[in-house]
Amino acid sequence: MFYRRILRPLLFLQDPETAHERTLELLARIHGIALRTVRPFSSPRLSLQVAGLQFPNPVGLAAGCDKNGKAIAVWPYFGFGFVEIGTVTVRPQSGNPRPRLFRVPEHGALINCLGFNSEGSEAVARRLAWLRRQKRPLPVPLGINLGKNRQVTGYDETLEDYRTGFRRLARFADFVVLNVSSPNTPGLRQWQERERLDVLLEMLCAEANALANRHGSRPVPIFVKISPDMTEPDVQDVAEVAVQRQIAGIIATNTTLERPEALVGVPRTGGLSGRPLRDRATAVVRLLYRLTRGQLPIIGVGGISTPEDAYARLQAGASLVQLYTALVYEGPCLPRHINQGLLRLMDRDGVQHLSEIIGVHA
Repeated sequence: MFYRRILRPLLFLQDPETAHERTLELLARIHGIALRTVRPFSSPRLSLQVAGLQFPNPVGLAAGCDKNGKAIAVWPYFGFGFVEIGTVTVRPQSGNPRPRLFRVPEHGALINCLGFNSEGSEAVARRLAWLRRQKRPLPVPLGINLGKNRQVTGYDETLEDYRTGFRRLARFADFVVLNVSSPNTPGLRQWQERERLDVLLEMLCAEANALANRHGSRPVPIFVKISPDMTEPDVQDVAEVAVQRQIAGIIATNTTLERPEALVGVPRTGGLSGRPLRDRATAVVRLLYRLTRGQLPIIGVGGISTPEDAYARLQAGASLVQLYTALVYEGPCLPRHINQGLLRLMDRDGVQHLSEIIGVHA
């Protein structure tokens, strides 16, 4: 209530990106304190294992919020069961010109044309190395989202870009996400195509195995994040490649280039996120679950802002869910509220453990 009545109106007086940056800088200042004191929201009924990792609850922070990992330890304090930072590019880049982030409050949506603004993999690696030296493990799984630099356009150059980012950052991650679906980097979405995706995954799975052999550990799980704008045959291609390469799972979905008719007067370029994306993102999760026969974990993201949204996404086939845009409108108490709401919905339906509802409506 405090956030919606007092803090949000103050933040909304500022440009969206400026408000986000100032909030993140504030959270970064308490990062070290949070690392010493944080305990994630946890319940035996919500805890589950996905891709060999233990998640205290199924609600995660989506990529795009904490791009450079400045406030990693703060997010579990708000109730998140896992954190995904990024998208991180190999070399620093400023992204597209401002303004490039727009609110659509009447629809609970954002439009972003950021273009992978990133401090670069070396800066993020230094930050993650510092976090590891604190000898206080993050109490939730950490994912790192990788993307390619804008100036990298060639086929071989793109493969090498992802390889370099993976080699530099994978050792700090509990799981790695390949972003091949942002609409704001020219040519990126073509890496969702069957042949290109297969080559990319073959290369990075080999890198993961080599890293595991060097350190005597298991390979870091790899997820692919896909677009909501794909046709059904294209989604099927991704699903088949993912299963064939035995990757950890798929994140569905990124932002959309589509604009519902109700969104009048909003920017036509950039990725749309938030409530207008909800139904489409749910449909993609349901399709993926059917195509993979429930054998490949799916992380559902896009338009989740209530416990009912999260519950429906899990019933459609997601094993975990993520959110970001809804935080802008509902505030930092949202992940805890969603987790508590999931428990109430499970009580209503006589469900003992979250795993019982995954895919029941696929």
